[in-house]
Amino acid sequence: MGQDEPPPYQVVAGDLRRRLRDGEWEVGARLPSRAQLAQHYGVGANVMQKAMERLIAEGLLEGRTGSGTYAAPPRERRRMIRSRHRERRGGSPFRADMYEIGSNGTWEASSEARTPAPDNIARRLGIEPDDPTVRTTYEFLADGKPAQLSLSWEPMALTGDTPILLPEMGPLAGKGVVERMRSIGVDIETWMEIPRPARATAEQAALLGLNTGDLVLTIERTYYAADGRAVETADIVVPDRTWEVAYEFAVDPPHTD
Repeated sequence: MGQDEPPPYQVVAGDLRRRLRDGEWEVGARLPSRAQLAQHYGVGANVMQKAMERLIAEGLLEGRTGSGTYAAPPRERRRMIRSRHRERRGGSPFRADMYEIGSNGTWEASSEARTPAPDNIARRLGIEPDDPTVRTTYEFLADGKPAQLSLSWEPMALTGDTPILLPEMGPLAGKGVVERMRSIGVDIETWMEIPRPARATAEQAALLGLNTGDLVLTIERTYYAADGRAVETADIVVPDRTWEVAYEFAVDPPHTD
């Protein structure tokens, strides 16, 4: 292979992409086995697998465990906008996000108090490893269909003796981190998100209606109070197949003397 030639798996993926585009396999049609395709293209099993995985990641194919690989239906991706304004609307940011695109946002949640903070979570919250936290798992739905997952951690030293100890219980259940913290005199001033591409684990795939290994966007989010304390951190998982995440930034007005 010459220095400027693409690797074999890209060549195979490109030809399969062309065949799918030309309608050789209709949506929902089962493709030949990987062994048959590898023989057709004269490549090894590893090259064929990598080519198929590339097209699965692109949403052109879908693998079904124990059944084979099929031509996937066109993706219907919706846009999920994340901006500082989502925290100024009051109530749940997710519900407000869904309302703006004409969807009904709901969720299911389960909290566990006195959960020892793992090392990485302790670093993000600025507490000691094994300090007690409230750990909450969320499954967010848009019109009843899985939209995103979240695993949230809050230090019990902050909320332990307050009515907002459990995020989805009490007088401010479902109101969102900003409003809940404000009720106990903690004003959140900033929040930071770190998005990273990843592959869905078996558990995430089962909850989001994906295949294990499908592309997802993971977002590490942390809220900070005005004094710089981290008051909540969460790992958010958004399925790439159905959602496009966009970030919106406001331009500050010019200063006047």
